[in-house]
Amino acid sequence: MRRPPVRFATLDRRILLTGAAALGLSATVAACGSSEPAIDENGRVRLRLAVGDPASAELGGFYQALATGLYEARGLNVQLVRPGFGQDVPRALASGNAELGLAADSFTPLRLVEEEAPVKAVAAFFQKSPRALIRRAEAGPAAAPPVPPAPAPVQVAEADRETLWPWFRTLSGFTDDQLADHDLEAFIRDPNALILGHVTREPVLIPEAGGEPPTSRLLFEDGFASYGALVLAPTAFARDNDEALRAFIAASVEGWAAYIEGDPDAAHTLIRRANRAATPAQLEQARDALLDAALVTGDDPSALIGSMSADRWRAFYESTSEAGVFPPGLDWQQAFTTDYLSPAVAPAPAA
Repeated sequence: MRRPPVRFATLDRRILLTGAAALGLSATVAACGSSEPAIDENGRVRLRLAVGDPASAELGGFYQALATGLYEARGLNVQLVRPGFGQDVPRALASGNAELGLAADSFTPLRLVEEEAPVKAVAAFFQKSPRALIRRAEAGPAAAPPVPPAPAPVQVAEADRETLWPWFRTLSGFTDDQLADHDLEAFIRDPNALILGHVTREPVLIPEAGGEPPTSRLLFEDGFASYGALVLAPTAFARDNDEALRAFIAASVEGWAAYIEGDPDAAHTLIRRANRAATPAQLEQARDALLDAALVTGDDPSALIGSMSADRWRAFYESTSEAGVFPPGLDWQQAFTTDYLSPAVAPAPAA
């Protein structure tokens, strides 16, 4: 039996639909029904990108673009901001605390479709999700599907239990009584433990906590078709500010290319200013994991940085719908648009 979907905190659709009010603009602009973004003293368009996690290598391309002036060169004043107390990224958009948002995976845009919120993914900067199965090295490779002893606990973050977990449970045959809290010390103690985590996080943090380096396997290898690092834009903002949005995406593409192909020091310096808990070693190791897994570029030579395809979105929706995460008949095509990608990134029109 399909579980009822867990709803995001209800978004105020009226705010998102008005565009200007949603984006925290002046009362005068809002009263005119416009959603033009604010302009700074140097004539640059102000854009706030709401991100849910602390600064890390998973945001490296955005910080590279900031540090090397790529946004400024395109007339933008970009800030990466964390949602305020009691908010998540969609709420930050709805309340006007950010113009754009960053979704960790494809679950968020589809949830927004389910909520009838006028927000779409406009670019995907990870062609593969960093989500991975983490396993103790002595237990052997993280195989697919994993078949450890029946009592083996599977550590799953609370936020993933109504999204990623049902998909993984359907794939692997695990049961809800094997769910465990995300706890690195417990993982180190239990040779049978597994973590549904990130290839860029736990393999870096577990050795720092005193454990042996674990093995990891991207869920992408087992059919998890989610994108990662998806830029979200309210429909009204995208409609009224297409030049600024295109400029942001283009500069971010350049930033991610520079971060994975060149010297990341400029980005890492800014990341450490924003997150003092991040160490140089952590950032280097996480970037190495990001590169080794080809998260940004993917394995398809025709898929460019930032790009998305309808086939991938369909595959993701179908697999998660079968797992009971989303209802049948959801209009998954409303979750994304490629209209704001540059010609070099956007897919070719269908023949």
